[in-house]
Amino acid sequence: MSRQQGQPTETPEAVTMETVLDFLPEPEDFLEAADIFQQLGDSSRLRIFWLLCHCEACGVEIAAAVEMSSAAVAHHLKTLRLGRLVQSRRVGKEVYYSLADTEMARHVHRVVDDFFRMTCPGRVQAHPCALHTQEGDGPEKP
Repeated sequence: MSRQQGQPTETPEAVTMETVLDFLPEPEDFLEAADIFQQLGDSSRLRIFWLLCHCEACGVEIAAAVEMSSAAVAHHLKTLRLGRLVQSRRVGKEVYYSLADTEMARHVHRVVDDFFRMTCPGRVQAHPCALHTQEGDGPEKP
């Protein structure tokens, strides 16, 4: 096939298994990705993650928002925190949770929002989490 102006040099059908294997991630990378998908495989945990992508909240606030017991929410928060998707900070006796400040957590946030075809509340205005630009084309970098 001759290359015409404005067309890619290869079509997806022309890519061979041999070519794809050159880009195959390492097995450890697949383990990390599977772990993240496993963490979000529970619908309650996914709801909690989505909330924390958009605001910071303490366990009691989260429990009320998702209509779950504080103990159940604490279990899900521990899983998300150990998976480095959310972070916590203590203020007196309260512990507040929010999206972790990592590229992986921001990427998973975008994927979840894209899946639900939602936008961050306040995307057009200044968003308190500053995760999205006004055009909505990804996280802002300080």
